Amino acid sequence: MQDFGLPTWMEHIPRWQQRLFLAALFGAELSAPRAFDEHGHNFYPPILAVNKWDGFVESGSLFLEGVARLLSQFGVITTKISTRREQTNQDGTVSYRLRLILSSTPDNLIRLWGQIGFEYNLRKSALASAVAQYLKHKVQVLQTRTEAGKAAVAMRIAGVPRSEIHLELAGVYTSTGFLEHSLYRDPDRAVCVGGQFATFEKYRHEATAGLGQSGMVWERIASIEPVNYDGDVYDFTVDHPDHNFVANGFVVSNCGVRLLGSHLDIEDVRPYIDRLADAMYRSVPSGMGTKGNLHLNQAELDEILAKGSKWAQQEGYARPEDVAHTEERGQMAGADPAKVSAQAKKRGMGQVGTLGSGNHFAELDVVTEIFDANTADVFGLRRGQIAVQVHCGSRGLGHQVATDYIQAFQAASKRFGYELPDRELVCAPLDSPEGQSYLAAMNCAANYAWANRQVLTYQLREAFAEVLGGRVPNWDLFLVYDVAHNMAKIETHWVEGREQRLCVHRKGATRAFGPGHPDVPADYRTVGQPVLVPGSMGTASYVLVGTAEAMRQTFGSCCHGAGRVMSRSAAKRAVRGQTLQQELERDGISIRAGSMAGLAEEAPQAYKDVERVVAVVEAAGIARIVARLEPLAVIKG
Repeated sequence: MQDFGLPTWMEHIPRWQQRLFLAALFGAELSAPRAFDEHGHNFYPPILAVNKWDGFVESGSLFLEGVARLLSQFGVITTKISTRREQTNQDGTVSYRLRLILSSTPDNLIRLWGQIGFEYNLRKSALASAVAQYLKHKVQVLQTRTEAGKAAVAMRIAGVPRSEIHLELAGVYTSTGFLEHSLYRDPDRAVCVGGQFATFEKYRHEATAGLGQSGMVWERIASIEPVNYDGDVYDFTVDHPDHNFVANGFVVSNCGVRLLGSHLDIEDVRPYIDRLADAMYRSVPSGMGTKGNLHLNQAELDEILAKGSKWAQQEGYARPEDVAHTEERGQMAGADPAKVSAQAKKRGMGQVGTLGSGNHFAELDVVTEIFDANTADVFGLRRGQIAVQVHCGSRGLGHQVATDYIQAFQAASKRFGYELPDRELVCAPLDSPEGQSYLAAMNCAANYAWANRQVLTYQLREAFAEVLGGRVPNWDLFLVYDVAHNMAKIETHWVEGREQRLCVHRKGATRAFGPGHPDVPADYRTVGQPVLVPGSMGTASYVLVGTAEAMRQTFGSCCHGAGRVMSRSAAKRAVRGQTLQQELERDGISIRAGSMAGLAEEAPQAYKDVERVVAVVEAAGIARIVARLEPLAVIKG
């Protein structure tokens, strides 16, 4: 009720001090975030209220105006200051209530609760953190729906059939009904978030589960993109005697790349490229959730998990030289099928011999350039030669293994006293029962992936025989090498002058052992291990060879691809799958894809320049360029 205002110097102090003042004030006086009851997607405008006796109303208004000016420095918009008579007091004086009303648009609330928030009020602070993250999701969905609606109209004007519009644009938040409605609605009218979007209360219940009033929310990483930064960075250590841990990033799905060579030249197959593309597409089942042609029982699946490529050899899907030219000979020791859940096995039961979706592919290539003639000769590569690349992993089984152990490690993380900023960073010491179980399950996923790529090789050999049998002298495919990435392995390396057993996690990386290493196939040991670096479906790929320098610098590791510069969602916004297919085919690359949206995700412009990537790798000395391959046909899920 007193006469006070905001000091003028408050508007000139550092921003962080202004934020502390506002957050402390708001913790006591600003209304708490609250969603409308009707649908739960929108929020009431935040209100900062003060009560003043008659005679002090002007100072109260000046105080709120000062707060509004401070808020404007954070980009937070206020709408008005209202004044109303509140009550007549016992002494005859009159009290007035002044209210500073803030804009309730999503962007404004994100700035308010994301940048300023509340201090000294745990309930409000935790609630504001959840609302800010919820509204970020809402803004993304609104943007997705707006862009999809505009794209639908543009495609319709261009004469694209409705069925193709639906195929290209339909998604979780852009149903066919929404797309149809977009064709007739007022284009200037703002879209709503849609019925598929969760209410705030439902989101909050899931996003803050187990976190109490910490102010944290569970969230998934949407993309990882490089930024230009030249400043301090910080690392963390693990408070455990063994100074190591296993986290979700260790087990992904043991993706890998396999390179098959041939005895064919480009001129031998040029008349048959489209027919080969069709046969490869039929022989390599692709797409999310796709089932393969093998019908396995539980005992057979367990054998795959334990034996990997050796199972494929005993069943007639692999040759001895295939196994010899596979990393670890296609079988990780220590795999224990009992550590893989029934749900993971169920998902993997029907997917052996399938490609999957995302960035997985099968590709018909031609070797266009040789940089190291001696090493290329050892690998069986020559200029003008036809080759095939396969990139895939352990499919739904590997994904489920990761999901299962994220959940299992929740309790382990608490037991070992780890405080986590993200629930997917759950962890446990490597030598703990949980850590050992995880490694055993991961090794099963690796073996499954090797068996999967080996069965795909068998099916690709059949496709070549179907198209080229009787038309060319020798249509056989031989395995140059199969190497995994996104994998953690126990290996021996020299550290500080002595050999040590290490857990080497190659996330976004692949093995690149140098010459003389006993784990390199005997016929390659004089030159080193083949290193496979695919580009994108419209650019070149490279075969490199590991070096002794890689053993010294990177524990025998190298990049496993060009790497993305654009997230999948950004690529889909920037590129139309059908247009991309037409452009690639004009460039002489046959495309077979089950999803135009999936094709757009993997557009060449979404990736770094592979030429520069391998040049940097060679300049660093961790691998040496051997051969360049260019695509003739690409199979995508």
